[in-house]
This record gives sequence, C-alpha cells and structure tokens, in this order.
Amino acid sequence: MTRTIVAAIDGSPASRAAADWAAREAELRDLPLKLVKVWEPLPDTLAATSASDTTTLEHWSGKVLRAAVEETTARHPGLKVLEELIAGRPAEALPEAAAEAELLVLGSRGLGRLGGFLVGSVGLSVVAHSRTPVVLVRAGENAADEYLPETAHGAGRRFRPVVLGLDTERAGDTVTAFAFEEAARRGAPLHVVQSWALPPYTVHAVAAAADLYEQYARDMAALLTGTLLPWREKYPSVEVVEVSRTGGVVDHLLDAAAGASLVVLGRRVRRNPLGTHIGPVAHAVLHHATAPVAVVAHD
Repeated sequence: MTRTIVAAIDGSPASRAAADWAAREAELRDLPLKLVKVWEPLPDTLAATSASDTTTLEHWSGKVLRAAVEETTARHPGLKVLEELIAGRPAEALPEAAAEAELLVLGSRGLGRLGGFLVGSVGLSVVAHSRTPVVLVRAGENAADEYLPETAHGAGRRFRPVVLGLDTERAGDTVTAFAFEEAARRGAPLHVVQSWALPPYTVHAVAAAADLYEQYARDMAALLTGTLLPWREKYPSVEVVEVSRTGGVVDHLLDAAAGASLVVLGRRVRRNPLGTHIGPVAHAVLHHATAPVAVVAHD
C-alpha cells in the first residue's frame, strides 16, 4: 500500500489550512497527499423518503473535495494529490481512512494568535481513537508561520523549533522518535520540555528546603539528559535544547509553542473504546497552543 499523508477536508478555512500544511509535510517527506472528505448519510428513517437529499449531500461533498484537490494542486504543482470520498461518521471514518497513513491532519477553528484552537468533539474523538499520529492545524496557519520571522520571506528560510513535551517517567520511544524525525527533516532545533514537582516528603523539611530543591532540580535535569542521550547519538544533526522546570507542564509547553513550528505530545493508548480520553495535558495544549500540535499514540 502506498504511504501517504492524509488531510481531512470539509470546505472550511480550517480544513484548507490543514490541507496546505499537510501538503508541505508531504513534500518534506516526499510522499503523496490524500485529501479525504467524509459525508454523513441521512439516518435510515429519513433516507427512505429523502433519496434526493442524500444524493445532494454526496454531490455537494464531491464538489468540495474536487475544489480542494484543484486548489492544493495549484499551490503545490509538483505534489501528487489523491482523493477519497467516504460515507460515514467522521469520528469513525477518519481514523480508519488514515490507518495505513504516515500522518492524519485536521483543521480547527482559530481563536486568534492568543486564543489558539477551538477543537470540537469530532476532532477530539479522532485524536483519541487514531493510532496514526494526528496533527491539528488552526485556521489561518500559513507557510510563513513555520519559519523564524527574520527568515520567513526570501532565501535561506529556517524553521522555528520543534517542541516535544516529554514525561521522563513514561517516555515513549514512538513519541520521541517522531519529534526527532520532524526536527531532522526541518533542520530545526528540538526543544524538549520536562516539568516536575518536588516530592511530598520535602514539605516537612523546611530548614533544608532550598538545598533539597537545588538537588532535586539537578537530579531531574540529569534524568532528562540521560533519557535523551541515545537520541542525540542517533540524530547527531539535531540541536537539542533541554528545558527542565518545576511547575505546570501545560504553561511551559504553551510558552514554548509560541515560538514553535510544531508541538509534539504523546497519548497513551486506552483499551476502552468509549469516550474521548486524550489526557489533560494534550487536551489543554490542543485548545490553547498557537502552533500546529501533533498527538502521537503510544502503548
């Protein structure tokens, strides 16, 4: 089966931004791009008496898809663009359509550069149930946003950093490898963010609090360095910046995301098929980051 990047299309400005981001990613990876439009048939109780409405929905969906293919091809003339029109529920059909893909890209309504994303229930459900890495791209995202401002226009453009939120206690190789690969193909630095809190026993050691804090901070920084050492050796061309801080990980990630081309987060695979559990950190970052966010499933 041909490896592809898949982007979901619905005719909205957000999905157009997602298609354009996915096209640039496909060019970086030298892969075809597949644009997918999912249309939801009428319930059986209505379909029997509304055949013309069902036909209209399918026809309109096909027009939206063809327009997206034409626009993307015009913007990326050297890129192979495939298309697929699917009947079904988007939350179920999109993970299935991208099951063999390298990446699934979705759009989200933008709330401005300070507001981040507005991620709906369908987007959250797709993220929660897809084993394929999912990237959320906000409306208004464009190619210039990926580059350092002083290099965004003209020759010699350089990508903004890739940011990885890493939990060293549950560091998944799949997530870390994804982040290093993205940084390597962009020639961008990788900023690895680790957040930690002092253990409960330090509460009772008031007199030694400062020394305990300093020692624990050094220990956590050393743990991050040790975790990343084999990855540095595997990807010697990637400049790695380690950020080990106490406090809320979401705040640290959002600060880093403000200057990033991509934020990478992990999502532990849940065996319960019900619900849209993606974890509180991923949920918060998806809603508030101003850069595209990749959520990578791992065991």
